[in-house]
Amino acid sequence: MLRRLEDADIAGKRVLVRVDFNVPMANGQVTDDTRLKSALPTIAHLRREGAKVILAAHFGRPKGQRVMAMSLAPVATPLSELIDHPVKFVSDCIGPDAEQAAASLGEGDVLLLENTRFHAGEEKNDPEFAAQLARLAEVYVNDAFSAAHRAHASTEGVAKLIPSCAGLALQREIDAVTAALENPNRPLLAVVGGAKVSTKIDLLKNLVAKVDRLFVGGAMANTFLAAKGHDVGASLYEVDLLDTAREIIDAAANAGSEILLPVDGVVTTEFKAHAERRVADVDDVKANEMILDCGPETVDRLADAIAAARTLVWNGPLGAFETPPFDTATVEAARYAAERCREHGLTAVAGGGDTVAALNQAGASEDFTFVSTAGGAFLEWLEGKTLPGVAVLRD
Repeated sequence: MLRRLEDADIAGKRVLVRVDFNVPMANGQVTDDTRLKSALPTIAHLRREGAKVILAAHFGRPKGQRVMAMSLAPVATPLSELIDHPVKFVSDCIGPDAEQAAASLGEGDVLLLENTRFHAGEEKNDPEFAAQLARLAEVYVNDAFSAAHRAHASTEGVAKLIPSCAGLALQREIDAVTAALENPNRPLLAVVGGAKVSTKIDLLKNLVAKVDRLFVGGAMANTFLAAKGHDVGASLYEVDLLDTAREIIDAAANAGSEILLPVDGVVTTEFKAHAERRVADVDDVKANEMILDCGPETVDRLADAIAAARTLVWNGPLGAFETPPFDTATVEAARYAAERCREHGLTAVAGGGDTVAALNQAGASEDFTFVSTAGGAFLEWLEGKTLPGVAVLRD
């Protein structure tokens, strides 16, 4: 059972909140405040309850050094504007200055600590570093699902030292993926795309044991097509993973799960925007041609599978979506899934960096039930792995 913020005793207490403020910046200015906004519900709840809010986050990869270009100081002003309340900033996350700043907070005040990764003890999950973080507060809240797959001091170590629970954003993520994979309305369809099978072996093996249907798209579908004896021409595929693809196909059959593969593709002889192209059956790809997108018949078949599903889990684009017009299949399928969510009650959960970008490109994100921006943590959850930052918050 996940310990939840709503049940925590926080009134008047100093609360250390692990947030994801690893935001895009340019010239010392935050250029996208999406991750700041995701923390607002938890911050608002804490302030309403009279808590003294202490925010901890990492930024970039300073590798235990004070790299001032990776300071979180520029985050304080835009966050202050979002919560309509001053956000204090302290130039360290442990030690006398941080402890004094935390001790001076009044109820409803907000303090932002400096980048936790300025200390090597953060990524090493050093017990002493975790203890110094714990000294700042009386309660710990993890609201950064995107960092929950790392056993770092600020995501796992400190949670063992003081009363701890999940924040509202973290809860939303866990509730969404749990509902989609652990207790879904069936039929359950998974759509998995991307370039390489090698990066998603664990994901595919876990999904075929859980879903009713699995659609494989993107360049990784070429490996499956080749494993089934199709000649994919000059298409990107992983020859050393053909046996792995066959194992996944066999595992799906044993689990009673159906794997759906492209039956046609958009092929070209050069990988560039608006290259000359044609639609070809998967048995009609010439030696000098590469498949860069799913073809219209494949999209129709995927649409039929989406229409038949009650729950959809999506990770990865269906083609080279960054290079038009090879984004067509991804955009059309995403828009159709969004329509099914909007008008027919489909539960659709999606995540992963390329996935989010593709859904945004299709204008479909708003209609999906939940779109995770957690990247690696979302992928590891789909792989069935234990996330240290979540496991430590369970009774």
